Amino acid sequence: MKTSQRKQILVTGGAGFLGSHLCERLLAQGHDVMCLDNFFTGSRDNILHLLDNRRFEFIRHDVTFPIYLEVDEIFNLACPASPIHYQHDPVQTTKTSVHGAINMLGLAKRLRARIFQASTSEVYGDPAMHPQREDYWGNVNPIGLRACYDEGKRCAETLFFDYHRQHGLEVKVARIFNTYGPRMHPNDGRVVSNFIVQALRGEPITIYGDGSQTRSFCYVDDLVDGILRLMAAPTELTGPVNLGNPGEFTIRELAEQVLRMTGSRSKLEFKPLPSDDPRQRRPDITLARETLGWEARIPLEQGLRPTIDYFAGIL
Repeated sequence: MKTSQRKQILVTGGAGFLGSHLCERLLAQGHDVMCLDNFFTGSRDNILHLLDNRRFEFIRHDVTFPIYLEVDEIFNLACPASPIHYQHDPVQTTKTSVHGAINMLGLAKRLRARIFQASTSEVYGDPAMHPQREDYWGNVNPIGLRACYDEGKRCAETLFFDYHRQHGLEVKVARIFNTYGPRMHPNDGRVVSNFIVQALRGEPITIYGDGSQTRSFCYVDDLVDGILRLMAAPTELTGPVNLGNPGEFTIRELAEQVLRMTGSRSKLEFKPLPSDDPRQRRPDITLARETLGWEARIPLEQGLRPTIDYFAGIL
């Protein structure tokens, strides 16, 4: 790895919602950024404003196939993250997590580059521990509809730590909890974007179950801060580290908040709960707070405003 401040950094999934924000921040720090994406869920629109930057390079590529590049660090974010998208082609979703991890770890091993894995709170499944700590092993249905994503990410974590133990690779693993903000896909099926789009269009707000299930929502700027702090932390801090906002809201509370902030007259519409949908999801961020000095600082209402404005501008 280069000792100079300026690095050549690869971001897989870099044209996605989260990846585009990360690319933007890395460029602002003065790094050269290679953004790799196959546009399955990412979008050229997310990175249009970066294409004229001479330190930004876009590569259209699928991480399930090897690629040979020269970089100092790798952020592996490539994988559809919403149920609608990852269940569309579940075999490909598993391949993206597992083959993608193998290919990026192989690249990192050849280059002796530090590598970050965007894991997920979904590794905890429908948790029997609340809030979820990193030492909790999870409660996942390995053959359910969500398993392609849940188990794919769990296997990717396994690979990262085996490469770390077997090859001495510098790895960083973050378990990311529900994140929202501008550049979310309007049809990604996640609850924040669903509710905002439905409210702005005057359509019924679709709540699955009775709305009493809980989630914690982290604004994208906070999350990117956490990712960068973890990547810059000493080698021995490998993770996994929970990154999310521990503020907990019921799905119904979120829907009512969106209705208030949009001024929408949409009605709430209740539908059956999907298979294996977690009842509770809230991170214990003690480890991130103590080792990274990080915690989410943007409350839900403050983060929803620019998110609503973004969707109002594209609809």
